[in-house]
Amino acid sequence: MERQYFVYILTNRHHTVLYTGVTNDLIRRVYEHREKLTPGFTCRNNVTELVFYECFSDVHASLAREKQIKAGSRASKIALIEGMNPEWQDLYRQLLSRQGAAPLTRRGARTVSSGGAFQPPILPPSEEIAASLRSSQ
Repeated sequence: MERQYFVYILTNRHHTVLYTGVTNDLIRRVYEHREKLTPGFTCRNNVTELVFYECFSDVHASLAREKQIKAGSRASKIALIEGMNPEWQDLYRQLLSRQGAAPLTRRGARTVSSGGAFQPPILPPSEEIAASLRSSQ
């Protein structure tokens, strides 16, 4: 299976704080932010809602994109978010349900139904999620 890397933007409940990150496991990483498992900026500022992400197959491209987004203004980040997710919906639960992934347990292991081994989800590029969000409204 081809590796995937994700650049993502999280916000707090009032959308006053934006955080940009990169990961190779989006569901796990957002869970860590939501549960405040890693001390730091997102924990201090209650940044828990996934509002934007992009998928890459090249780690260098994902790191370059993260730096580009971080270097941009707040207005440019808002434009990215609203281009994909105009209602600023929290995309975390939608990712779980679209991929059939079980929520993570507190210890970080996904629960497995039907007795099979967990297969990491293959997430579509953000353009496909954006289209599905627009069509569901």
